[in-house]
Amino acid sequence: MRGGASLTLFDSFRVDMTSFVTAQALKAWLHDGAEIALFDVREHGQYGEAHPFYAIPLPYSRLEIDAPRLAPRRAVRMVVYDDNDGVADRAADRLNTMGYTNVHVLQGGAQAWAQAGFTLFAGVNVPSKTFGELVERAYHTPRVTARELAAMRERGDDVVIVDGRPVSEYLKMTIPSSICCPNGELGLRIRELVPDATTPIVVNCAGRTRSIIGAQTLINLGIPNPVMALENGTQGWYLEDLPLEHGSTRRYPDVIAPANVKDMREASQQLAARSAVPEVDAATLARWVAQGEHSLYLCDVRTPEEFASGSLQGAQHAPGGQLIQATDQYVGVRHARLVLFDADGVRAPIVASWLRQLGHDAYVLRDGLDSRASLPVATTALPQPLPEVSAQALATVLAAGTAHVIDLRPSMSFRRAHVPGATWAIRPRLPALADDRDTVLIADDPRIAQLAAADWAAHAPQAASRLKLLAGGITAWTAAGYATEGSDSAPPDADCIDYLFFVHDRHDDNKAAARQYLAWETGLLAQLDAQELGAFRVGAGGAQS
Repeated sequence: MRGGASLTLFDSFRVDMTSFVTAQALKAWLHDGAEIALFDVREHGQYGEAHPFYAIPLPYSRLEIDAPRLAPRRAVRMVVYDDNDGVADRAADRLNTMGYTNVHVLQGGAQAWAQAGFTLFAGVNVPSKTFGELVERAYHTPRVTARELAAMRERGDDVVIVDGRPVSEYLKMTIPSSICCPNGELGLRIRELVPDATTPIVVNCAGRTRSIIGAQTLINLGIPNPVMALENGTQGWYLEDLPLEHGSTRRYPDVIAPANVKDMREASQQLAARSAVPEVDAATLARWVAQGEHSLYLCDVRTPEEFASGSLQGAQHAPGGQLIQATDQYVGVRHARLVLFDADGVRAPIVASWLRQLGHDAYVLRDGLDSRASLPVATTALPQPLPEVSAQALATVLAAGTAHVIDLRPSMSFRRAHVPGATWAIRPRLPALADDRDTVLIADDPRIAQLAAADWAAHAPQAASRLKLLAGGITAWTAAGYATEGSDSAPPDADCIDYLFFVHDRHDDNKAAARQYLAWETGLLAQLDAQELGAFRVGAGGAQS
């Protein structure tokens, strides 16, 4: 049973080989300075509605796929939780099978955390979003409103607007005339973008965090230009009824003058020194690996194109701006060691200076890409691939009534277009296989289907031989000329546990959602307790003296 036991503060107990921990004990663990991974194994929408401050999203639908990357050391202390509905128990069993040796389940789930008097936070990337608000408060980052920037553009003022988001986000919408240069690239490329040291620079994002961090990055590097963050980003622009631009392809330059690289390397190294960013060499990293006492992350902060052209063994691609903006998507263990590298000596020290202020134990890899450093590649064996059927074969068996379709893609993708008659499902809520027909699964990632099929087979072994996968997914179905259907309400909102409506709706001409999002972002600081607030080190050596 998961409830009802009388427990002291540090009690942890086992039932049927599952170790449980109380909310009070978990709170103490989170602040004792030792490594801990707190994983929310609910789906993305459930996580985004309410979770503890340090929780990392690890949806059960992707558990075996993402756990090795988020928690590379199998001996790490780990806690998983759910809505007290059994999903965490299943996740703990799977993690134990994968070789994790110190796994616990939060007794009572997320509700028990709240009942113990601890805050549940809405939204995603909460520590990073909170950090942006702290940075603005500590550094007094200059800002400009949407109306003020619009007036500057109308007057023809010489101003450069830099969008600090990745290209994929920039393409959706941006401020007219802005140039895409993700925050992690600003320090390296700003002189190519803005050669005149007197030209004002405005950094924007979709909301607040990356505008603030991008602008303050340039200020911390000692850029002489007037630098400002666009208050509330593209959402603030939209709320003022100003037109946004869609599909823009303006972006950062690929070629950088050697003199500019040299100047920015010097500025970056000075920033790293002020921020007490330590270096680590390949030999030291290898020694840490051999000791096995720390969770280690090797992060390549360069552009996607650079990473694709070759990186270090065991490195994950973590573009610098996004590593600050969404650290919990790359690092699953609190108090782990993060080793950052680039190929120029400019970007990694800047990102590390911010991560240390965020409270992370961040290092810069000496000699970067040339160091030949490496980490072991963490992997987990997945279930056997499913037998596949072609789109043509699926159409034939559907017409004959001898098969039905279960669609495991994101709920919003299902709403947009799915095979007629298909049922939407997600791994923690698999439907019953009630008849003798074959079941054809559709998934954007075949591994998602493999994991769901393994769960099905475990509970209904006789069904295992009747599970198949649509080769090529929905893309192959439409490419073969077969029709799809959509729906605005199937699955109903309440079933879309993988989708967080208020975060995404702000980009769909929904002013109420945009206002709600900005109010959420600016209201984060007031929700932190003293321990959560005290873990940040904002202002520790970052600003120019």
